[in-house]
Amino acid sequence: MRLETYLDGVAASAIAEALGLSEPAPAMLRPADPKFGDYQLNGAMALAKRLKKNPRELAAPIAEALLKHEAIRAAEVAGPGFVNLTLDDAFLSRLVSEVLSDARDGVPEVEHKRKLVVDFSAPNIAKQMHVGHLRSTIIGDAIISLCRFVGHEVIGDNHIGDWGTQFGLLIVGMRTFGSEEALEKTPIEELERVYKAASARAKEDEAFAAEARAELAKLQAGDADNRRLWERFVAETRKVLDVVYDKLDVTFDAWLGESAYDDALPGVVERCLKAGIAKEDDGAICIFMADLPDAPPDLKKRKEPFIIRKKDGAFLYSTTDIATAFYRKDHFGADKSVYVVGAPQSHHFKQLFAVMQALGLEMEMEHVAFGAVLGPDGKVLRTRSADGRAITLLSLLEEAESRAQAVMGEMQAEGKLRVPPEDLDRVARAVGIGAVKYADLRQNRMSDYQFDWDKMISFSGNSGPYLQYALARCYSIFREGGVEWAGYRAEIALDHPSEAALGRALLRFADVVHRAAETNQPHLLAEHIYGLAKTFGGFFRDCHVLSSEGAQRASRLGLVAATGRQLERGLRLLGIEPVERM
Repeated sequence: MRLETYLDGVAASAIAEALGLSEPAPAMLRPADPKFGDYQLNGAMALAKRLKKNPRELAAPIAEALLKHEAIRAAEVAGPGFVNLTLDDAFLSRLVSEVLSDARDGVPEVEHKRKLVVDFSAPNIAKQMHVGHLRSTIIGDAIISLCRFVGHEVIGDNHIGDWGTQFGLLIVGMRTFGSEEALEKTPIEELERVYKAASARAKEDEAFAAEARAELAKLQAGDADNRRLWERFVAETRKVLDVVYDKLDVTFDAWLGESAYDDALPGVVERCLKAGIAKEDDGAICIFMADLPDAPPDLKKRKEPFIIRKKDGAFLYSTTDIATAFYRKDHFGADKSVYVVGAPQSHHFKQLFAVMQALGLEMEMEHVAFGAVLGPDGKVLRTRSADGRAITLLSLLEEAESRAQAVMGEMQAEGKLRVPPEDLDRVARAVGIGAVKYADLRQNRMSDYQFDWDKMISFSGNSGPYLQYALARCYSIFREGGVEWAGYRAEIALDHPSEAALGRALLRFADVVHRAAETNQPHLLAEHIYGLAKTFGGFFRDCHVLSSEGAQRASRLGLVAATGRQLERGLRLLGIEPVERM
């Protein structure tokens, strides 16, 4: 059950009883200071303004009506007309018992299920992934997990950059500068070397540049030799990409890159012209935002066009994006298309969404933007080292594993960790990769954040290893007590203040998961499970579990199990591997 949604209904019923008004459920807010209760209802203030009455006069009968409900232990009018609510521990105990017995850890599915396409990661062919691809990949993966868990059907699409001008340069570059032996041994490094050489040559040699354009035209026209070479570029890159995705434990339902829509691009231009939203301008086909009747005012003020065909006849990724949107609606039957792409592309997506609205596409579209990863100097983390070498995402993940192994080795020697030697490599991988993911996902995605290895791979504070350690502690309590973890059930009693605090945290899990899925904000879940782990720490300190007896022991073991299961569920939803022994 979603507790906050349930309480909203309780509040609406109380307002109806007290004032004879049928009102939408007012939002329940959690006060910053727990001394003011569990929740705060401020609906009386809005009603008072409308009814021209004193808000405290309205709040008093609402509080009286709320006290009649079994969920409410105390309802006190405060300030200008707030109602501070304290929930009943016996009522909450029953709900926590239900959470413990629920295979979904108390999280119901949504009533209205939708079909979503989530576009994320999207690296370029013939290039290695670098740190710039990190956020899209792990934020997109977490969003997919969250949306699937609450009941939506989700298609994860890796819209790779596998078409366009660079392939003309690569084709002629391989024939001019390429090494077959290097392409066999280190394909991506060789393709990057060739592309760099070909790009430099094209800037100085117009004949070479013209040859590259001609080879691209042949590729797009279906030339067999060029097609085979292009397919090899794609296949070799996929091998390298798959190594990175395997480390991150990220998978896709579709790999529909730009090339998948090449045949549709002429039709896109014709469709826009026929709809009257595009026109020729200096030989190019353009869409001007001022010509779109429903475009946002800020877009209408901008003079630069949304170009869908250049004067030389070439198409752009704007053209591809229009074709892609139609495909997701027509082929997948999507209700919504989500684009997990960095904030610098916000203007492009505003334009795209305005164009799709003008074309009558009946599909919701959302840009899930995110900020940058910063280095120690506070500037955007460089994708190349001082000597010009690429800092690949793979090398970063390998360093995370190595650092985790070193930290864990020291803690193991000091007796602070108890990982079986045969599991040390596996656990170090889980901790290292999990640390990188959590450090990113705990941030509001719109914020930039500083990449800090020491804070990231720390077993204290707000970090992935801390959460994995908290989960391992839950498992260890059951092992030490000789109690079976799987399927453990008990009647929960929230008698001690620390038990009550933990029970309340467990009951917020469902609302947080739904809110994170609804808003595409994984940090809400990360924030919650960190708070849950800290609250569990207080419970573990104050309430003896294994030395308790009878019903109290069973209840406290139940609280441990419910906490562990929600921590494990939360970590998995964030794409972080849980660890049972530490």
